[in-house]
Amino acid sequence: MATSYDYEDAPADYEGAMDALGRGSSQDLGYDPNFVPDSVKTFVVHLYRHIREKNVYEIHQMYETSFQSLSDRLFKDTPWPSVDAVAHDVDNDHVFCLLYREMWFRHLYARLSPTLKQRIDSWDNYCSLFQVVLHGVVNMQLPNQWLWDMVDEFVYQFQSFCQYRAKMKNKTEQEIALLRQYDQAWNVYGVLNFLQALVEKSMIIQILEREKEGLEQFTATDGYDYNGGSNVLKVLGYFSMVGLLRVHCLLGDYHTGLKCLQPIDITQQGVYTSVIGSHIITIYHYGFANLMLRRYVDAIREFNKILLYIYKTKQYHQKSPQYEQILKKNEQMYALLAICLSLCPQVKLVEETVNSQLREKYGEKMIRMQRYDDEAFSIYDELFSYACPKFITPSAPSFEEPLVNYNQDAYRLQLKLFLYEVKQQQLLSGVRSFLKVYSSMYLSELATYMEVDESTLRTILMTYKHKTHAVDSDGKIISNADVDFYIDDNMIHVVESKPVKQYGDYFLRQIVKLEGVINDLDRVRLD
Repeated sequence: MATSYDYEDAPADYEGAMDALGRGSSQDLGYDPNFVPDSVKTFVVHLYRHIREKNVYEIHQMYETSFQSLSDRLFKDTPWPSVDAVAHDVDNDHVFCLLYREMWFRHLYARLSPTLKQRIDSWDNYCSLFQVVLHGVVNMQLPNQWLWDMVDEFVYQFQSFCQYRAKMKNKTEQEIALLRQYDQAWNVYGVLNFLQALVEKSMIIQILEREKEGLEQFTATDGYDYNGGSNVLKVLGYFSMVGLLRVHCLLGDYHTGLKCLQPIDITQQGVYTSVIGSHIITIYHYGFANLMLRRYVDAIREFNKILLYIYKTKQYHQKSPQYEQILKKNEQMYALLAICLSLCPQVKLVEETVNSQLREKYGEKMIRMQRYDDEAFSIYDELFSYACPKFITPSAPSFEEPLVNYNQDAYRLQLKLFLYEVKQQQLLSGVRSFLKVYSSMYLSELATYMEVDESTLRTILMTYKHKTHAVDSDGKIISNADVDFYIDDNMIHVVESKPVKQYGDYFLRQIVKLEGVINDLDRVRLD
């Protein structure tokens, strides 16, 4: 099922034209929420039966394939039948009805424009669903794809609501009255509390710790329980750590976001890599957070791995409803990698294939970004604006003041902070170019070359030291510098980091070439 993290919000004038009680354009087109086609009834009955039988394979097939094909065939421009219309076919099962409504709202967000009332109803449904998972007895197994989509859509709808609410200028009186009445809907504390509660109640952090000691098998089974139990709470808790990273990135709190993800070792395969959408979203936000915290090496290393993975596997996802989103995130991560390498030229960390793609897409721009003139700053602005998450302002608007749109405020603040960081690095490229040439030189000599006095040069060198070092998640100071130095008296001594030679990749490439030659020789017929 397609994740919907990049769908645009409805235009403000469209939202304003809708009836505030929730009647959208679909009703005007003759949509009957109580009409259930036979194929939909069959789908619902079979899905309900497979969930009761814990048949994960069949559930996955119906969720990924049947739901999508029915949506394309019968509900391209309309919602699915209402939950009340299908409830009697599934014995009015409370949990199944909550799951059905979750899919119903997800389809609505993907294909149509939700009204304010529908946004609020979706929040209520998530509250009810998560309350059942947290405090009830959920004895079922669901595919990881579905569980990931729940968390992914929950965060997306929160982001979408914050963007919608921030566009106050064209709101009708009915919409403003509803916003006042349901001021707790999609409240940032409520969203964070649900995600954190899922993490804590699932005890997923303790499970992952025990797995390191060989006392648990969570990753090996992809989170599924083969002893007749349920995987729902555990896997939702696991994916909620990714959800927390994403929410904190939207809020601009990168340190807390990375701290929430810390129990997951992203240098290894894990349950998050079992779903392509989860894998990409995790690394995208992890890399972006590290970029904003000046941990460029960590960002480059993970962007390189995921971009290489997408390059090798994207052809297998061409028929997937997530394919367009995979391609979009792929392009965004290339833009972020271009920014990282322009600020921290550690090209040796990038695979040959990824580097070739990067040069093809952004080679000329990366050369211009090294100049640090007005054109360079405009390129940094352009790439950041294209590749950054859709930042949000989580606080409710003031209804007393003149109504204005403030949906771009958070983005402008993050852009300003980023460009300020770029501006501070303006002289560092000059320092780096001189340090690469010399093994040692006098301060006065470098000051002459850079056309500054010695006291200013010392400030620049201290800035270089500061900007090429960062604090990692364990509180240790790490270096991002490809060229470092120390000052002894008035002499600068350069210490160039030597790249570790990777012989494995070279030999693998040669083996593949040799196998190709052998295959060609086998096809040659000798007279």
